[in-house]
Amino acid sequence: MTLEILTPDKKVYEGEASSVTLPGTMGFFEILNHHAPIISTLEDGKLTVRGNGKEEVFFIHGGVVEASNNKVVVLAEGISQK
Repeated sequence: MTLEILTPDKKVYEGEASSVTLPGTMGFFEILNHHAPIISTLEDGKLTVRGNGKEEVFFIHGGVVEASNNKVVVLAEGISQK
């Protein structure tokens, strides 16, 4: 699936991913390839991207995520990378 992580001032990540784990308002959840369409609010916490045998971790400060047609877009209010 294609993943984009955006903040108000820049694009932080763009690429292919096999899964992404997100800090949802009701707890952590994971989006995999061909996930059903979803829109969710996000809390402050760890966002983990997995793909191509690698794992990248970002710490987001709130936001929203939308997954549709094997594309995931994360709009974060703020972000830092570990």
